[in-house]
Amino acid sequence: MSTDERYISDEDLNSLIDGLIQAMPAEVVTSAISRDVELPNGAGTCVLITLDNRQDHKRPTTLGPASLRELNRALDAARARTDIVAIAITGKPYFLAAGADLTAFENLRGRDDAEAIVKIGHGVYDKLHALDDGGVPTFCFINGLALGGGFETALNCDYRTVSAGIPAAGLPEVFLGILPGWGGAFLLPNLIGVEAALQVIISNPMSQNRMLKGADVARLGIADAIFEPADFLERSLAWTAEVLTGGTTVERPEIDRDEARWEAAVAEAKAFVDAKVSGAAPAPYRALELVSAARTANRVDAFRAEDTALADLLMSNESRASLYAFNLVQKRAKRPAGAPNGSLARKVGKVGVVGAGLMASQLALLFVRRLKVPVVMSDLDAERVAKGVGHVHEGIDKLVAKKRMRPDAANRAKALVTGSTDKADFADCDFVIEAVFEELSVKKQVFAQLEEHVGPECILATNTSSLSVGQMAADLAHPERVVGFHFFNPVAVLPLVEIARAEKTDDAAVATAFAVAKSLGKNAVGVKDATAFVVNRILVRMLCEITAVIDEGTTIEAADAAMAPLGLPMPPMVLMELVGPAIGLHVAESLHASFGERFHVSPNLTKLVEAKVSNLYLPEPGADGRGEVNPQVTELFKLGDNPSTAEQILARVVDALAEEIGLLLAEDVVADAKDVDLCMVLGAGWPFHLGGITPYLDRSGVSERVNGQRFAAPGVATLPAA
Repeated sequence: MSTDERYISDEDLNSLIDGLIQAMPAEVVTSAISRDVELPNGAGTCVLITLDNRQDHKRPTTLGPASLRELNRALDAARARTDIVAIAITGKPYFLAAGADLTAFENLRGRDDAEAIVKIGHGVYDKLHALDDGGVPTFCFINGLALGGGFETALNCDYRTVSAGIPAAGLPEVFLGILPGWGGAFLLPNLIGVEAALQVIISNPMSQNRMLKGADVARLGIADAIFEPADFLERSLAWTAEVLTGGTTVERPEIDRDEARWEAAVAEAKAFVDAKVSGAAPAPYRALELVSAARTANRVDAFRAEDTALADLLMSNESRASLYAFNLVQKRAKRPAGAPNGSLARKVGKVGVVGAGLMASQLALLFVRRLKVPVVMSDLDAERVAKGVGHVHEGIDKLVAKKRMRPDAANRAKALVTGSTDKADFADCDFVIEAVFEELSVKKQVFAQLEEHVGPECILATNTSSLSVGQMAADLAHPERVVGFHFFNPVAVLPLVEIARAEKTDDAAVATAFAVAKSLGKNAVGVKDATAFVVNRILVRMLCEITAVIDEGTTIEAADAAMAPLGLPMPPMVLMELVGPAIGLHVAESLHASFGERFHVSPNLTKLVEAKVSNLYLPEPGADGRGEVNPQVTELFKLGDNPSTAEQILARVVDALAEEIGLLLAEDVVADAKDVDLCMVLGAGWPFHLGGITPYLDRSGVSERVNGQRFAAPGVATLPAA
């Protein structure tokens, strides 16, 4: 690329950087530290630039305006030299870079700022395409975490090596309501082909934000060589010397730019996006447009298209909600509101699990895997106990098969899990959790039996989803040690635990519960002992509204379709099938008993449960998911003569959600609306583009219409002017 085809002039680039730095709050600046390295075998001098924010190993490097200025200066200094043969970029230990500084995005004053920060990244990275203008070649040594803009640092270089030990690499932007804006949407498909690029740009981030490992980066052809962590830098420098001296030739496959094939891949990815968000989140669709254009675009035009697309998204309410949700997960989840002093937590050296069903088995597997302490399971008879322990062993075997657990660790874990029908075997437990039938009398009986055997400081936890923790403990000699410890199914996937404090629960019990949750790798949110706590109360209110409109005359298909504009993880009645109609009915009845007519108990759902029909849909042959509604369900359901339109259903549901969240906050079930959103993201998988749920209710005007006020001030999770 000749000089007059540069993306932006140095003068304009420096002006943009200076202007944005003055407007932005101080960032944690990532320095670009240059040093000369003599390459092996007399290959010459390489300028090695290390990205380092000079923070401890827990603080990832990020790239805001001031950090990009540092890199820009280092690149200018290196490019001005005539005595070097290569420029290489790497990172401090464990990190290349975690991408753009999201704090900078949150503080954008308007679209001009948004476009400026995108242009700055493009302008700096444009200098890494050395071979295009006859400059010295550039290398990136991907030594650690490389996400977003950090990953694009590598993509913009001429050559790349990767460490086999990196924990995560990729382009998570669409998960955050934005898109790869520093070259990724153009460079990646032109490096590895459109199908593989769409996997990295679209499918992975939209599948629970799945990222690449070092081996994946090499396998896909993103990196030209892979080396072990122990001598990664040394091997990368030696490899660089071989490339420069001709000892190693980097061969990359020719990219198939056949229009029909390229557009078919884009269309397939769009269908995947439609299934995930139903058009509710703009980011993946804008990313698809850029990838489609990458087939024929030149780099400068592609960069300018990214400028426009990313600036538009940065000034959208969806991206603000996504950044808000990201901060909840990254910050608030790690410092739970209302958690007692951690020094009060008691040591847990043995765990008991009362119950041996599927949920209990999931819990036992999690405890033994994470805490690595003895776990004893109990149930009513030896056959059930043996089956439960068997489920745990099967789970361990699956982890070994997936290479997520070593065989020796698996053998130790299996040896730690025992079963019993005698509650006396819980005598030396420090923490016992019950996972028995959701019936208050049953749970009270379990705790009464346990109290006969366990020590007075043993924490008694309940996995109840809807019952009163206080009532369970009411008749115990030590009600202060009973705490709600509510997991979500599947236990291994969903990261939330609701920790419910009853009126008599003491600080030690709550502190121990928070400490155990952290040791289990879960995020805990403290909640008041109120029926259904947060997630189930909100989900069941939604499901009750949906079953009500079905009872009134709307078909199941129409009711599900009406919720598509929210882009929820699954339609409501699909969720009902996943939960199980019997459990759904039971919880609806419990909430109806506590809160009255707001929680509709569906006669049709009751008939379904009485008929023992659990499959609402027929399986779709050859596909994941469901097909038509089960004819048995259609036959059983008696619909009224007052069907609702899609618009009426959506309005009715979001109004109900706003009302329920307002009441929940008024009852002090959680400390703040942020905790509601955190619960919905972590416990129900509700999308970042909704911000959980309250940012959507605010920006759509529902909060004020229903409650007379917003849940958060403009600018917290929406655009400042919204």
